[in-house]
Amino acid sequence: MSDTTQGGLVKRPGEAGGPDAALARLRALETLESGYEAWLELKLELAASRLRFREERERLEQQGSFLLGAVRAAGLAPPAGSEPGLVAGAAPADDFLRDAEAKLTQAREALAQREAESEARHAEAFAEIRATLKDRVQRYLGASRPALTLMLRRLGAERSILHLSRVSGDTPVLLCFLLTGRIPSRHGFLLDDSTEDVSLPPAPLYADEDVAPEAVRPDAAALEARVRGAGEVLPLKGFLPVFVPKPSGGEDFFRLLQRGAVLEVEVADGSTFRNILSRDESERFAGYLLRLKLEGRIGLDIEVG
Repeated sequence: MSDTTQGGLVKRPGEAGGPDAALARLRALETLESGYEAWLELKLELAASRLRFREERERLEQQGSFLLGAVRAAGLAPPAGSEPGLVAGAAPADDFLRDAEAKLTQAREALAQREAESEARHAEAFAEIRATLKDRVQRYLGASRPALTLMLRRLGAERSILHLSRVSGDTPVLLCFLLTGRIPSRHGFLLDDSTEDVSLPPAPLYADEDVAPEAVRPDAAALEARVRGAGEVLPLKGFLPVFVPKPSGGEDFFRLLQRGAVLEVEVADGSTFRNILSRDESERFAGYLLRLKLEGRIGLDIEVG
């Protein structure tokens, strides 16, 4: 990275093209995956940009502290409580300090303006990427239907386990939008079983969209609230949310959890999820998918084992 000197006091870091490179990638290719790659590129570029601005602010503060320390070391700083210019030899020091402080103030103001402009450019680029991805998802859904296979595994007369065949490629993104009206924050979210702590199962959320790193493992109730309260982007990881209406009103919160070769259907039960469903729960979930099929929104096969 090359720096340029401003007023002999501050070096300005380059911004390596800003968001333009990410937008060029977005506009060059019409695939969903390329759009998500551009989104990730922009996130990384923004993080790097913020780091550069933070380093420059720290450099300015260090320069100001260094200049004041140099004046004090030279014995030119006026005693505490004295008026500037009333101490012998103080006038040149006052002029030097005033000039240095003016240059530092100018550099800080210029930095703040550049930072605000950078944030605004990135915000506009993020908005364009999200809008473009949403438009592409809607066009894909208009041209084809995600195909699902529901598999019932009975555990006696009143209990069962439901599985869906594993989906890949663009299908998880399309299903996320179809089921929630939002786009996921990452293209490969559903099949991501990575964990930052091997003693813990994979987290259900990414540290995206204002989700703090310590908040990626909410319980079932908090996860439902986060999904319901999200904006146009869901930072989901390893699952798909499904809200199934209840006969008495309201909805049950189901999730399709990625488990190897299948997606396992779980239902929120207090602060946890369970995969063993009652007959009513399994029938209502299957009925919800069947309604989507009859509306022409998905393809569905049902296998009873």
